[in-house]
Amino acid sequence: QVQLVESGGGLVQAGGSLRLTCAASGTMPSIFTVGWSRQAPGKQRELVASITGGGSTNSADSVKGRFTISRDNAKNTVHLQMNSLKPEDTAVYYCYAGVGPPWYWGQGTQVTVSS
Repeated sequence: QVQLVESGGGLVQAGGSLRLTCAASGTMPSIFTVGWSRQAPGKQRELVASITGGGSTNSADSVKGRFTISRDNAKNTVHLQMNSLKPEDTAVYYCYAGVGPPWYWGQGTQVTVSS
């Protein structure tokens, strides 16, 4: 069983940066794909970025060039570096991990970007 805990969210002005961290309790197999998705009020949850066990990354067009995902298998952590934040990035950000559905999910961390 893998439990995921997100941290690093908060309130930031537009143009600012935040670094989200997802920490896994227990061993997170290195083959797991891990990633971040987000859900804004009144909107569907959407993929933000993911990274496979082999290190291949994928990200939404809306965050390309601004967000970077990385993982540290030795520390069982995944990071999302978010730069040049925009008000439309405001959402609850969720970490997920696994080899495919069903995924393990964290509880989420709120990111609010003020204009």
